[in-house]
Amino acid sequence: MKQIETLSSLEGRALLWAIYHELRFEKQLSSLSTLLLLWRIATNEREIFKHVNQEVTIIHPLGIFGGTALWMEEVVNRFYFSTINSFVYLGAAILLLLVGMRRFTENFNDMYVIAGVAFESLMLVFMFIVMLFSPPDESIQMPGQTGENDEGNSVTDLIIEVGEIATDFATVVVNLENLSESLKEILYSQNQLIGSVNKLAESNAMAVSPNPQLLETMKNTNEALLQFKNSVNNLNVAAEALKREEIEIAVRKEVERILVNKINRENEL
Repeated sequence: MKQIETLSSLEGRALLWAIYHELRFEKQLSSLSTLLLLWRIATNEREIFKHVNQEVTIIHPLGIFGGTALWMEEVVNRFYFSTINSFVYLGAAILLLLVGMRRFTENFNDMYVIAGVAFESLMLVFMFIVMLFSPPDESIQMPGQTGENDEGNSVTDLIIEVGEIATDFATVVVNLENLSESLKEILYSQNQLIGSVNKLAESNAMAVSPNPQLLETMKNTNEALLQFKNSVNNLNVAAEALKREEIEIAVRKEVERILVNKINRENEL
């Protein structure tokens, strides 16, 4: 058996509508009997299956005040509002008729006019009470209710879909802008990379084939080294000649000394 926490929930309100349709159209109860039984169910009844073919148990009844307010919202206001409105118009019509008759004849009793005013006032007060307990929303579809609600739901769904399409389109536009910015950054990075590769190629080319200035410098250096070598060779030749001359002078001096010594000895003898 199904259990409902309270009739004030969405599921409980839908249950009241189902009970009303079952009592009015399946069991053919009168409006007064239906109203009284629904008021009893809304206020303090727990076991709904005792009265209708609904295997449902209410865990927390609403009580007199809460149940009556719910009964006014979901039963009286939804199903009998047009009837009450008709009685208000009927009271207004009767009051106009009585006032007109009182105006055109002197034999008409004023009590009838007062009764008409009282009846119309009572209808207006009743209308005020019914409108005071208007349903908070129309989010639940009544059993068998179609037409304007379905059309309204279709329009709402269409508006929601259009809004979702617009949102998706805006998202796509933002993504395209981000993609364009990313492509610009990639192109900039690619240009920088191409510049770096060109500089590296120039450096490699200069390393493989030296420039003419370096070749001229190396040629001059080689000539200077060759001249330095020749100078060293000439210096070596001069040194050998000087050494030979010194040796000859030394030998000449030694020979002279020997001859002088020999002459001195002969003279002493």
